[in-house]
Amino acid sequence: MVDTNLYINPTQLLSEYLGISLELAVFIMTVITIWSLTWKGLALWKAAGKKQVIWFIALLVINTIGILEILYIYIFSEIKLPKNTKTLKAPEIKRKKKSSKKKTKKK
Repeated sequence: MVDTNLYINPTQLLSEYLGISLELAVFIMTVITIWSLTWKGLALWKAAGKKQVIWFIALLVINTIGILEILYIYIFSEIKLPKNTKTLKAPEIKRKKKSSKKKTKKK
């Protein structure tokens, strides 16, 4: 007989692998998720504030349960680049200025 249940619940898999209850596995996954999202948010906020586009994209895409984010916040963001180093900046949006002159009718 073919098993039609192709989806494997990662929390259930964790509980079976570690030999713990499903409730404890859900609690562990919840704590890891909150931990990771907190550090990711702080690191993204700092990278955006410093206009470091490459770091922002790397932190957004790479998921390391907060390890890369903590390293960025405390080590990599504090490194001072030499002034002659080129940095990648976000493009500036140029807007047309509205003219403040009022049209006057000729008589």
